[in-house]
Amino acid sequence: MQAIQDDNYTTEDYDVFQIAGRTCIEDGESAQVLSIVVDEENKNIVRCMGWNLLGPLVQILLKKEEKNLPHCLAILTHLLEVCSPKELLVGLLEQVEEAHPDSIAETVILLLQPLQKVLLRLGGRKASSVGMALSTLLGQVARLPVPQTKEQEEDDVFSLCRCCSALLVFVRPFVEEAKQSGTPTPKEDELRTELLKFCMKSLCEPLLEVQLKDPETLAESPLRNFATEILGILSDIGESLPELLCHGLLRRREVPGFLEEEVCYPKESLASLAYLLFVQHIAMDTFPTVFSSVFVLQCNMEYINLFLSRTEESRLQKGLDLYEKSLVRLEDNSLPVQLMELKSFFSVPQNLVKVMTLCPIQHLRTKALKVLQLSINKFDTEAKYKFFQCMLKTSHHAGVEGYIIKNIKNQIDFALKPEKGNEWFMGVHLLPLLRQVLCLPQGPETDLLQNLDRVMESLNLLRYLLIRDKEWKNQTGIWTELYKIEERFMKPLRMGLNMSKAHYEAELQNTKDNSKKTNAKESQTQESVCSLTVGNEKMPNMTPEMQLQVLHSALHTFDMIESVLARIEEIIEVKEKP
Repeated sequence: MQAIQDDNYTTEDYDVFQIAGRTCIEDGESAQVLSIVVDEENKNIVRCMGWNLLGPLVQILLKKEEKNLPHCLAILTHLLEVCSPKELLVGLLEQVEEAHPDSIAETVILLLQPLQKVLLRLGGRKASSVGMALSTLLGQVARLPVPQTKEQEEDDVFSLCRCCSALLVFVRPFVEEAKQSGTPTPKEDELRTELLKFCMKSLCEPLLEVQLKDPETLAESPLRNFATEILGILSDIGESLPELLCHGLLRRREVPGFLEEEVCYPKESLASLAYLLFVQHIAMDTFPTVFSSVFVLQCNMEYINLFLSRTEESRLQKGLDLYEKSLVRLEDNSLPVQLMELKSFFSVPQNLVKVMTLCPIQHLRTKALKVLQLSINKFDTEAKYKFFQCMLKTSHHAGVEGYIIKNIKNQIDFALKPEKGNEWFMGVHLLPLLRQVLCLPQGPETDLLQNLDRVMESLNLLRYLLIRDKEWKNQTGIWTELYKIEERFMKPLRMGLNMSKAHYEAELQNTKDNSKKTNAKESQTQESVCSLTVGNEKMPNMTPEMQLQVLHSALHTFDMIESVLARIEEIIEVKEKP
């Protein structure tokens, strides 16, 4: 601690003062310390050194000992009035930063009012100090656990709600000072910048972690109120919510009298803002109705992609909800094909596929599939066509490919209805899509079990086309393409089926033979466990009974594929007869 030269105090003076004051306060002699501190004769030394007493004072105040509490409060109040506000600010923020993990909330709530009082004493030079205080406070509040249930929020078991409510009271006078009123002064603009940083950080932590409860479920929600107030502060300091969502992440501001500064708008904070607006409907009355639903979706796609690229349940849930809410505003078949050229309209479906196939949480996988179908419904016909092409190329998952093929079948069915025809799912445009569908990824060597969903949906589509589209009409072009389909799809499939059945039947016979040879004595003492290798892949250790069950199931699957393939061959044979 550097001595203040005007009063000629040395470092040793500070050490003596601090040690003596701390000892007295910790020994319960706070009444004596108070009498010394308020004594007019000690005014200068208290003004210069008094802030060193903040540490022991805060510790006693946190303990709430009735004997010392009134005296310690009085000492703190006096120090706030006479000591240098800059030194008090540093001392108070040190106490916030050094708070024990178990007393973060109590420390923050205890020191908010003193901090506010100190900052207000700084007058027009407070902007950077306000920013430093808000950053320190939010950093500590962000360490508190987030309530997951309605009961946890109601009971405020982690004290996050109290801290958020107290922060709003703390920041209010600075917001009032910075409110837009004509052309801002440099100092007002600097304060607005710090408040903007506070709002952006609040949107990220804690609001991005919070799952807000529906007002019908929890009428009085401190966390919903905090979110509402943060969006209100953004408006108060002159930030347009639509511009925040729809413009670039960086905006350059020129502040007269200050260096030119780039104010960062973190993408996660803006994603949180989009979620609060369009899913929670907070401050939606400030959002212009002139913005088209397509434009709003375009704005939100980057944020949706950000959410869906994560693995945390809360992020994925927010991404799925935001995508769903953005889509339901649209009419079916209204999204033009030009949107497919935008990067986010490619990456969002890819991330949806990851949620559908890799996420361990069942309700999120189900929701992802629902939202995927909703998005398909909103594309116009050409966009659907291009979307299906893209998904068949990039999904690399048989279940997803099967789902896309089922959608293709539905679009063809719709196109074949009277007066519903369209050029993309009939004739020359349809054929390239059919070629993508009616093929085996690895020819006869394709793993039919692993690709079952794709293979079955492909066969169902082919059977449907041969039955539904009469040869003399040939609206889909299937009959002119049939000889290629037989060569490229049906013959390799038949060959692959025969190879797979032969392999599994041999494995089945081997397993039965091995089971018979099992030592009777061993089988009585412990159940035999062995391994099975299928298609060069070793399967998990199983009992002979389990192995037999797996092999029978595989053979049943091959029979199912073969029955549909045989039906298709029968339809073709009947058509080819003179």
